[in-house]
Amino acid sequence: MQAFPRVLFDEAHSESWTIRREVAEAINPAHPDDNSYARAAALLRHLGHTVTAHTGGPLTAATLHDHDVLVVAHPSGERWERTTGLGSPVFTAEEIEAVREFVAGGGGLVVLAEEEQDKYGNNLAELLAPYGVRVEHTTARDPRNAHRDVATWVVARPATSDGLLAGVKSACFYRSGVLATARPAESPESPEMGGSATVLFATAPTAAPASAPLAVSVRYGRGRVVVFADSDLFGDDSIDDHDHRRLWGNVVTWAARVPAATPAPAGREDDAKAALFTELKALVEELRPLQVKDGSVPEGKERAKDLVAGISAKVGELAPYFPHDAAYLQAVRADLAAWAGRDLGVPDFLDSLNLFHPDTQRVDGLEHLVVFPMYTQNGNPDRDIEAVWLRTIWPGWLAALEANGYDNPMFVPVAFEDFTSGYDTHSAVLFPETVAVRQPPERFTWGGIFADREAARFRRVSRAATRTLRLDLPPDAARLLESQRLAQDTFVLWDLVHDRTHSHGDLPFDPFMIKQRMPYWLYSLEELRCDLTAFGEAVRLEEQGVPYARYVQHAILFDRLFRFPITGERVRNYDGLGGQLLFAYLHRNDIVRWTDNRLTIDWERVPGGVADLRGEVEKLYRDSIDRSKLAHWLAAHELVSAYVEPHPASTWAKGVQALPEEQKAKVDAVLPDEFPLSMFYEALRRKLAEVVESTRGIRA
Repeated sequence: MQAFPRVLFDEAHSESWTIRREVAEAINPAHPDDNSYARAAALLRHLGHTVTAHTGGPLTAATLHDHDVLVVAHPSGERWERTTGLGSPVFTAEEIEAVREFVAGGGGLVVLAEEEQDKYGNNLAELLAPYGVRVEHTTARDPRNAHRDVATWVVARPATSDGLLAGVKSACFYRSGVLATARPAESPESPEMGGSATVLFATAPTAAPASAPLAVSVRYGRGRVVVFADSDLFGDDSIDDHDHRRLWGNVVTWAARVPAATPAPAGREDDAKAALFTELKALVEELRPLQVKDGSVPEGKERAKDLVAGISAKVGELAPYFPHDAAYLQAVRADLAAWAGRDLGVPDFLDSLNLFHPDTQRVDGLEHLVVFPMYTQNGNPDRDIEAVWLRTIWPGWLAALEANGYDNPMFVPVAFEDFTSGYDTHSAVLFPETVAVRQPPERFTWGGIFADREAARFRRVSRAATRTLRLDLPPDAARLLESQRLAQDTFVLWDLVHDRTHSHGDLPFDPFMIKQRMPYWLYSLEELRCDLTAFGEAVRLEEQGVPYARYVQHAILFDRLFRFPITGERVRNYDGLGGQLLFAYLHRNDIVRWTDNRLTIDWERVPGGVADLRGEVEKLYRDSIDRSKLAHWLAAHELVSAYVEPHPASTWAKGVQALPEEQKAKVDAVLPDEFPLSMFYEALRRKLAEVVESTRGIRA
């Protein structure tokens, strides 16, 4: 499955534009910019898209099959334009039908036309007819809104608040025609159609023609179409004018097909492995009710020992499928036998834990069988036997980042293949600290995070939240919520940077805060600091051309604003408080707005707002290196209180004079919900409670 769109740029119908710079230089040596979309193609590649040219032969279903967007840029007869010189500017009836079927089935079509359209000898009228769009034979003029005082260079503002135009404030149409729209013809594949065209840009009421569409978008079947009445906007000499770069990226991303998640069919080996794991699960599930909180089995020992022996045997049968874990799985069987030999008292799996090292085997797609007595964070609090079949996620681009600036040797991103009921919960981590052992290992060397589950629950809650809040999404954000593959890889990058940040920066205390008892807003600020840092790093990585980095910014923003505050109990909910603080800060600074029961986000100002809040948190940390512990706790409470209202009964809000003398009593004085949800979040939680709960045990 492709995470990013595959764009096919048609150059086989005598188009006036080419994505191949050398071809533009050959057909127009004096001014190749007038025929080159090379920079437009480079921008798409920077966003992660694959861009190729179709340079010969008809457009057929086979030609279009492996692509997500087709771009047709101003076909023309040689009398009027310098062109690629390949093929006829006239599309055959068979080609028009192939394109229509491609769009109806979910593909995207972007068409760029021109002024005085009829003279060029093409048949864009027939190509666009199924979608209810027609290019008028005229030239738009607007002296009052003219680029560089040229009346035919019409500057237009967005005609809609549609998220497709997020970050776009103006565009220039150079010697442009105008468009006419009608209800699209019914698609046999999807008769519901989804409505008539949306006008993206139009001429002003004082222009000629007045209030006429210059660009429109249309939903057709499962696909999408965007038509411009001018093709110069995205040429090499124009793409940096106004907001053309953002517009071009938005349009192609919006039009692109989102591939369905279709798992590859299992082969015979996987079928056999799955059957064995199912048998292992059944044994584990029968044993679990016999265990108590510390993992021991006080009653029903005879049956429990039979089950332990059966579990060991199944691990032995499965071991050949995991040859890289042979020593570990042999140790698991030894630990199981030793446990039974101790009459099933408190289990001790230290020996096998010491031999399990997924951190040294970070190979994309490598699978592991994990069997431990353990609790699952945000899941089962008891140290029951769990069996997990997982797969490592370690694509080449991530390995390169980790090796060159984002070193995090303990980080192991994973995905579920199958699991026992301890993971039929909200848990999305596998940490060695949770395993029942006689003593902690000398050091912990790895931590697993199930990126597939994180991505799936993020998508489900964020989709519901954005619908409830009526938030218009930029095309890339919308694509993130639709594509599990894209979201999963996005979370892998986010987790990599977040996790390493705990050990970097000005740190007034142990950043992992292991076995430290302190007010929970300290945990909240630390987790938020790591996310704000990850956001800032993602901005930098986006500039460097890491395509997932743009999506990391959306994921952090949405998970923090939408899911975290309304997930879990309100007792010391430090992740929830971090989300509340981020929302309150952005709202206070008018970057997010809740008006008329609708949420709006000033997308262009989000990075600056996040950076400013990060600056405040980092200043708190830096200053607190020179503070006492109590002074740091009070300063942190003051920072949070500046944006999130404390509970009216808060002792901490009254200042140091109101706090008890003894240290433990100070922590006990923290209210279970020191910073309650605002009315905005109370309402959102009521509306999304069932959605949040439905993510329990979610599978990708």
